[in-house]
Amino acid sequence: MDRQLLSAIAHRDHPIAAPVSETNLDRLLRRAALPEGARILDLGCGEGEWSLRALELVPSAVADGVDISPYALSSAERAAGARGPSDRLSLHSMPAAEFSASEPYDLVLCLGSTHAFGGLKETMDGLARFVRPGGLALVGEAFWERPPAPEIVEALGDYSDLAGTVEAAESKGWLTVYAHVSDLAEWDEYEWSWTGTLARWAAGNPGPDGEQALAAVREHRDMWLNGYRGVLGFVSLLLQRG
Repeated sequence: MDRQLLSAIAHRDHPIAAPVSETNLDRLLRRAALPEGARILDLGCGEGEWSLRALELVPSAVADGVDISPYALSSAERAAGARGPSDRLSLHSMPAAEFSASEPYDLVLCLGSTHAFGGLKETMDGLARFVRPGGLALVGEAFWERPPAPEIVEALGDYSDLAGTVEAAESKGWLTVYAHVSDLAEWDEYEWSWTGTLARWAAGNPGPDGEQALAAVREHRDMWLNGYRGVLGFVSLLLQRG
């Protein structure tokens, strides 16, 4: 089964696609205090929930969304049409690291997509190409709440602790002006939505794809409940470019 399709199905009931509640998503975007006519770039936009909410908060803003998943981009296009700002959201099917623009942005979003640039420090370098002087980046990154078991590091990759994550984000001359650390309730809502939505789809689609989806549910849920629950954290950093 196409892994991008599997991911798109799993995120249908949680289009934020990160362990962040709607309330805290709003809080982060409001803290950005975007100006009228703001230009927004969302790298790894998924279903476009972050961009769409920013466009709703600033009705004169425009946004570009970039992602490699055709399924996520189709969902973003449908959501934009249903919610109104389709004429202010341009979607681009390409790797985030390959996107280019002729004008700078007031806010660049990169939530849970730093792997597209090769890591957090490399992401901050990449985002600096797009953000105007004094502009903002909103970056979501995982970190270790407490030391993980070796098999969890092997499965998920290695991260820093929270202090090290902030230090890495600021190492390229950025300044953290606000942040939100996701709590356990936000993580549980995200994980139960991911596994539950995919499990329901698998039950309604018997056959090889359904079996593969159900296997992915069980593997993911086991790693979460018996491995990284309460160990892996997520921080959304609002950073200003010098």
